[in-house]
Amino acid sequence: MHRTLLSASLSLALALPSWASVPSCVTDSDLAILAGAHVIYSWPKTIPAPAQLVGLVRDGVVGGVILFGENVGNGTADTLASLQEDYESSPANAVFRKYFRTTGPLFINTDQEGGQVRRIKAGGPFLTAKQTGASADPAAAGTTAGGEAAQALKSYSFNGNLAPVLDIFRQPKDFTDYFQRSYGNTSAIVSAAATAFIKAQQAAGVPATAKHFPGLGSATHQQDTDAGPVTLTVSLDDIRSIDEVPYISAIAAGLDLVMPSWAVYPAMDNVPSGLSSKWIREELRGRLGFTGVTITDALEAGALTPFGDLPKVSVMAAKAGLDMLLASQRNVTQGEVVRSALISAVKTGEVDWKDFVASTKRILQLRSKLLG
Repeated sequence: MHRTLLSASLSLALALPSWASVPSCVTDSDLAILAGAHVIYSWPKTIPAPAQLVGLVRDGVVGGVILFGENVGNGTADTLASLQEDYESSPANAVFRKYFRTTGPLFINTDQEGGQVRRIKAGGPFLTAKQTGASADPAAAGTTAGGEAAQALKSYSFNGNLAPVLDIFRQPKDFTDYFQRSYGNTSAIVSAAATAFIKAQQAAGVPATAKHFPGLGSATHQQDTDAGPVTLTVSLDDIRSIDEVPYISAIAAGLDLVMPSWAVYPAMDNVPSGLSSKWIREELRGRLGFTGVTITDALEAGALTPFGDLPKVSVMAAKAGLDMLLASQRNVTQGEVVRSALISAVKTGEVDWKDFVASTKRILQLRSKLLG
């Protein structure tokens, strides 16, 4: 009897996505958990997770967390293991199995790119991306870097990485070259190093995230999307023949996640890539064939200010095709604002139910293979 009811529930849930808004058979508590799967939370400058976040994890309404350097040190691995245990005993697993017959642990990630940009200072990659790309064999160096990143992340109980950077810098000391975050100034170098990094890291069980689609390589040093709006007037031909080339290679290698940039590219659209269905649904998924998970850059970025407040841009990102919403302001309440906005948008039909279910399924497919 139980098996029959479970099968019926699953069939019902997966048959309903053609509806514009959430069907009545999905309870508010279930929707809270389903929406929570889309939100990555953060917390202030402490290693133990605050009680507010722990409570939300125990309720099953958190999809994952991002940590920064100030959250990493003695006790981090124990903190993350404790969060995973709390989540495992939450109602989330039952809800996901009810509708999708699969589940997975919290998605716990950070930025472990290499060189200066690595939150786990005790682990690699120790070379910067630029040093990796400038080596005699960028692919071999990328393989080493990806393996080092995975080792460092796993040693602290992380199961995801918001790296590598696939941006192809144009001029020395520009935005991605300034901190040596770019592997190089040619598509060939970046493709070789980044694809090798992705393969090595993912082979070790840690999903990789290619960023910042379609590319921030043409941004000058002053064009920082964290600080304010950025418009890149590069031609669509250059974007496709230069900036997108590493993505083609990475996608062919089985890339798990893509993070779009918050820059505006007038060659395609007048809103940032991460708010644009033209960039995400048509270009990334349609033209390049990416079927994995998309995740936003920081939702508190200054580049988003002209496009609305936090609830509005969160919903815009979801409508554009972003699966995971990154609330990285080191503020648990920010994540709650994002989750509430998503729930409201799904209920009203502003975010299409069919799209929401497909997006949730992609997230769970990723999480089903995460290290717990």
